[in-house]
Formats: sequence, structure tokens, C-alpha cells
Amino acid sequence: MPIRLALKVDVDTDRGTRLGLPNLAADCRAAGIPACFLFSLGPDQTGRAITRIFRPGFFKKVSRTSVVQIYGIRALLNGTLLPAPHIGRRHPEVMRAVRDAGYEVGIHCYNHYRWQDYVQKMSLEAVRAEFAAARAEFVRIFGREAHTAGAAGWQSNARSREVYDEAGLLYASDTRNGSPFFPRIDGRVFKTLEIPSTLPTFDELLGRAEYPDGRIVAHYLSLLRPDQPNVLTIHAEIEGMGKRDLFRALLRACIGSGIQFMRLDDLARELLANRATIPVRDQVLAPVDGRSGLVATQAV
Repeated sequence: MPIRLALKVDVDTDRGTRLGLPNLAADCRAAGIPACFLFSLGPDQTGRAITRIFRPGFFKKVSRTSVVQIYGIRALLNGTLLPAPHIGRRHPEVMRAVRDAGYEVGIHCYNHYRWQDYVQKMSLEAVRAEFAAARAEFVRIFGREAHTAGAAGWQSNARSREVYDEAGLLYASDTRNGSPFFPRIDGRVFKTLEIPSTLPTFDELLGRAEYPDGRIVAHYLSLLRPDQPNVLTIHAEIEGMGKRDLFRALLRACIGSGIQFMRLDDLARELLANRATIPVRDQVLAPVDGRSGLVATQAV
């Protein structure tokens, strides 16, 4: 079986939308490969993420990933000393250009900071309102409803799953590791197909002694599996900017190795054509190597 790989692009910030997003779209277009771009659509409050200092592993990650270099001083002040720029209002043309180039587009979040840091504490009504704001902004920009979403920081729970089901999404990509499944939380099974990210992100590897830049491409190739869809989440702020050359090298290596790139929406339709064969699995919060805090994943 050919090894299949899908790219999911999380666009977190105003700077990433303005600079990294066009770069990644251009690189994918030059390589002739598909990708799914998920947008943060509301205010960029990146600076407020400093409140994560109490999470296990936060300082270790910040020290090895050159956060200031990746995000820029301006972005790290957004929502604190500087006003929070509204991404959807500032950059609709950039987002539509990605759609017009033939790429899949969807929702990452409305307010990245608020979803990543607070969705586990929000009521159902608050989660519904947050996602409704993202849906409304998506419709304003693209003229149609989104058919997919991928949660900020891989933060998902029963309330957000209920809201996804209400939105009638084709699929979601909120979790880490494993094969596609229908999530079950506290005994309740949700109907929106989940396609997890199966590979580590660049920022989970960068700066670690065992993964110098010169070994990262080979490491990714070693992780690709023929027996399940491989999904790599990349970030406009990292692969589209400071680590753009490394990302291009990864694309060249994948193409040279005969990796078959696929669209996530095509994969979802393929899977849903045989819905009865898709497993139901418990969704839990668990640590992921290289990332601070807990993220949504399927129980093993």
C-alpha cells in the first residue's frame, strides 16, 4: 500500500496569517500537493498565553523553541500591552486567496487564546457562542459554512463535540495519535468523524538534542505508516516562516520517497462511505511528548 499523508495547517496569529499563510500556500502549490488550512478568525490575544507558565513543561518548551523569534515581539504583546488585532477583519483577502487556489479551508477557532486556555472550563452555552462566532466570521469571509474544524491546542471535550455535531461538520481534527474514529466521552458517542493528527509537530521536536534540524526530515519519514492515514499538523508561524526551508526539505523528501498526499475532506468522504467500519473510541486528555499540558487523544 502507498503511504498516504495529509497536511493540516493551523493559522494561529495575525502575523502568521499575513506572512506565513501565503508562504505555505505558495510552497504547497509549487510542490503540487494539497493541504487543509484552518483559520483563527477573531481577535489575536497571543500575548495572554503567558498565563500558561504554570503548565507542566511550558518553560522547557519556550526555552527550546525560540518563541520570540517564531512569533515576533509584536505578536507576543497582542492582547496585553497592544490591542488585539481582529484577524478575520484584517486579512479576508489572504484567506480567500488560499480558497481560490483550490485548497480546503476550515475553522481553527475564533479566539485562539480563549479556546486553548479556557474551553475545558466553559459551559456548553459559552462553547456554543465561541464556535458560533467563528462560524459567522467564516461565512462572512467565504460565503458558506465551514465543513471542518480543528481545535486550538487540541483542546476538545463533550461540550465542543456537541457543538460540532450541531454544526453538521463533515469531520473534525481535534485530537492526537491513532486512526480515525467516532469520539465517545462519558459514555456518549458523537457523530462527527474525528481524523487525528498522527505525527509530532515541528515545535515538539525543535531544539531537542536528539532532533537537530539535520535529522528532522529523516525522523518524519521514519514515522510514516502504510496501515493508516498519516496527518501532519503544521503552523503558519513556524513552517511558513522561520522553518520554511526545513519544511520545503520535508516536502521534497516525501515526494522523492513516493509519499501520496491526500486532502482531508477526500479522506473523510472515503471513510464515511463505509461508516459502519469506523470504530468508536473513548476520547481523553493526556500528555504528548514535547508539548506542555494535556491534549485530546483517543484512549489506548
